[in-house]
Amino acid sequence: MKSFEYELGFIGSGNMATALIRGILNSDLYKKDKIIASDKSKEARDRVKKEFGIKVCESNIEVVKKAKVILLCVKPQNMKEVLDEIKDEIESDQLIISIAAGVPISAIVRSIGKEIPVVRVMPNTASFVQKGMAGISYGPKIRRDHINIALDIFNSVGETIIVREDLMDLITAVSGSGPGFIFRIMEHIVDAAIRLGLKGEDAKRLVIQTFLGASFLSKESNKPLSELRRMVTSPGGTTEAGLSVFEKMGLGDIIYEAIDAAYRRSIEIKKQWER
Repeated sequence: MKSFEYELGFIGSGNMATALIRGILNSDLYKKDKIIASDKSKEARDRVKKEFGIKVCESNIEVVKKAKVILLCVKPQNMKEVLDEIKDEIESDQLIISIAAGVPISAIVRSIGKEIPVVRVMPNTASFVQKGMAGISYGPKIRRDHINIALDIFNSVGETIIVREDLMDLITAVSGSGPGFIFRIMEHIVDAAIRLGLKGEDAKRLVIQTFLGASFLSKESNKPLSELRRMVTSPGGTTEAGLSVFEKMGLGDIIYEAIDAAYRRSIEIKKQWER
């Protein structure tokens, strides 16, 4: 079995890779001299080198040759190019972790042309502030220690759940796209507050802290979300008046359709890889 110089190798040094490296180092999971990263962008390489002091290189192949665990932090549309580039260098004792939305494990294994251990992860943008949520699934060649490696990495930037791979499209829609839906709702509440008389910065501060507080309360409480909602909703009060508009306008249906659209789009992306 090959002895690797680095424990972790990042192919792609963009925002999510940066968040992961920061979380890994802050949690003391790995030391900086055990991490290597590549990126086609010199700016991205220079940024992670300056911020973290890790080894960087232009070559993806160099990362594969030197790292025990390879994290594929590239966009789905760039995945095939990257896999074609590195497939001849991948060895059976290396672990591949992919965060590319919609790219199934079977497609990665098929592209590489070898039976290798692959973990697929769907993180979200809250990982940037170590409050992320990630769904994790894995292929047939995975050992328990491989799963633990993936859990440790993504727990360093938030929380994780292990799911069957056939649920990853739904995970993508709910927690991967979810922050975008929540930000849009926040934007609308801020806009409403401004239209009704608040200053912009005051409105933004009120909305952000309200969402943050509600999130913490729901996380810390053992009550169901419906009960927490009822606690805020006095009969004939202001919350009830607002919620009645939600019901009248069909908010539940709107949310369902948004999640379903994201879910179906993730399936479409996956099917492109299955052709």
